[in-house]
Amino acid sequence: MKQQTSKELLSQIHAYIESLPYSHDPKGLYDPIEYVLGLGGKRLRPVLMLLAYNLFKEDVETIFSQAAAIETYHNFTLLHDDLMDKADMRRGKPTVHKKWDENTAILSGDAMLILSYQFMMQGCPQACMKQVMEVFSRTALEVCDGQQWDMEFELREDVTVEEYMEMIRLKTSVLLAGALKIGAILGGASEKDAQLLYDFGIKAGLAFQLQDDYLDVYGDPKVFGKNIGGDILCNKKTFMLITALEKADGETRACLQNWLKAEHYEPAQKIEAVTTIYNKVGVRDICRDKIDEYYKESVCLLNEVGVDASYKKNLADFVLGLMNRNL
Repeated sequence: MKQQTSKELLSQIHAYIESLPYSHDPKGLYDPIEYVLGLGGKRLRPVLMLLAYNLFKEDVETIFSQAAAIETYHNFTLLHDDLMDKADMRRGKPTVHKKWDENTAILSGDAMLILSYQFMMQGCPQACMKQVMEVFSRTALEVCDGQQWDMEFELREDVTVEEYMEMIRLKTSVLLAGALKIGAILGGASEKDAQLLYDFGIKAGLAFQLQDDYLDVYGDPKVFGKNIGGDILCNKKTFMLITALEKADGETRACLQNWLKAEHYEPAQKIEAVTTIYNKVGVRDICRDKIDEYYKESVCLLNEVGVDASYKKNLADFVLGLMNRNL
């Protein structure tokens, strides 16, 4: 059976998404959709879906519509996240609510959600339609759960590591896992293998998000693709911050809390001071160990999937590539 690399699949799904006729009348509704999907991105979720499908079947082009669905849904969440976060830029370009307006961002996002369901159902074999749509609908709702928790955490000072991990499972991991499971179902995988791939996606997603937390503090901006320290400056509840608050001694915790409450400061000074506290408490190594733990658990789950090890290499290499961004 022909196995395709993630690079080959990325090229194909990128071309497919670019060819989709998103834009038609009224232009004010559909132009922003075409704009958002034209900003690019890594297309992680559709590539994961195709890689999972390719473990069992080779005619990957038959599920391009479903792969486009997962990417359209993901970009819908980004569009509404940017609006809720009042973010000005996305991938170096103005966000939709900045380029157009807030009402457009809401309505175009709603249309993207509906389109994602249309794409998911288009050409989906009747035999697995119910299962695919159940996974997709549950996943879509869980992402909303995660976003709500994330917003509520902004107003709380008592967020625990366990709560944070559950939030990122919902906000980040389930969409990666859902993409893998849908790909497996469409590929005719057994229920056991489809679930193993889902669980693999959950663990890999947790490692990936924790790595984002880590790189925001310790990454190289040239490699990471954005300035470091953004989470520190906006007091974002991350694994790093929550762990530091939990493990610091009284004096160190008080110092950290003073920085969290400070209204007037030099950004570089705050980043340096908070990073120094993280180093003192040992957060850097704690986070690295946790990333490694989740990644190893994901590898074990992938190893259990009942296909030849050589078939799993492209998927394993793709996830390993994600984990080697700048650690």
